[in-house]
Amino acid sequence: MNFTPIGIVKSPVKKGVDSGWGNVISEIHVDRKYVDGLTGLSSFSHIIIIFGMHQSTWTPENDLIRRPQEREDMPLVGIFAQRAKHRPNPIGITSVRLLGVEANILRIQGLDAIDGTPVIDIKPYYPHYDKVDEPITPEWVDRLMSGYF
Repeated sequence: MNFTPIGIVKSPVKKGVDSGWGNVISEIHVDRKYVDGLTGLSSFSHIIIIFGMHQSTWTPENDLIRRPQEREDMPLVGIFAQRAKHRPNPIGITSVRLLGVEANILRIQGLDAIDGTPVIDIKPYYPHYDKVDEPITPEWVDRLMSGYF
């Protein structure tokens, strides 16, 4: 399975961090050959960005079971029970606020991807598909995400 990026992230964040992503305003520069595919996207307030975490690494010995963000106050959990960047397939997915579309450039807020990140796909946020009412998560998730967005 191979993916060809459709664009690239331009962000003020140059290295991965574990908090403060909610206020980050970045851009996605979509390859000009896909610009017509952006038609109608500006009607949405939120979109979903699927991206390749191009600087992540994966070693089962270190990453298969670990503490989220390597924090001692977090439980040991498997990689599929967390959103860590060090994964067998380093694919990220984040819902973001769409601030504007100008030609092939999307201005967005809240994308937790560093400058230079390849974008694999863009999807509109549909509450019918993407919103879950009353989800259940372990208590540690709230502690982990405090300050992230």
